[in-house]
Amino acid sequence: MKKTLLVASALFCMGSLFVVSCGNNAGNKSAEDTTVDVTKLTQSENEVHGTKIEPGEIQLTTPLNPDMVSGGKGIYEMKCQSCHRLNEERLVGPGWKGVTKRRTPDWIMNMITNVDMMLESDPEAQKLLELCLVRMPNQNLTKEDARKVLEYMRNNDGEK
Repeated sequence: MKKTLLVASALFCMGSLFVVSCGNNAGNKSAEDTTVDVTKLTQSENEVHGTKIEPGEIQLTTPLNPDMVSGGKGIYEMKCQSCHRLNEERLVGPGWKGVTKRRTPDWIMNMITNVDMMLESDPEAQKLLELCLVRMPNQNLTKEDARKVLEYMRNNDGEK
């Protein structure tokens, strides 16, 4: 009888602890309270993606700006290298070799910053989508970042 009472008491205590530990923690913040809006952190207040870059808006410089080339290389290595190669080889997306000879600076920068707009309206971008079969994801690059990538592409194509 003492053994049964001891087991029942132990089960009651364990059950009580379980109920208390799984109860409503009103004092704790919920996960929703602690989340951070990543889009606010990653997008510049002044930058509006989807704004078309017009022909002639981009002024190329000769010689190339080494700081911009270096910045473009860093962006390429972080955001572009997994899909694009610096030669003609197509990986997921087309290779970059010769792209600055085939396309205008505004076309390249629009493709970098405004992928959706380009795929909706530009026949060449639509042909690339048919060839590669994968839509290029928006990397949320600013115009300044896209300009650095363009300089890196020009450097890759042998411009000095």
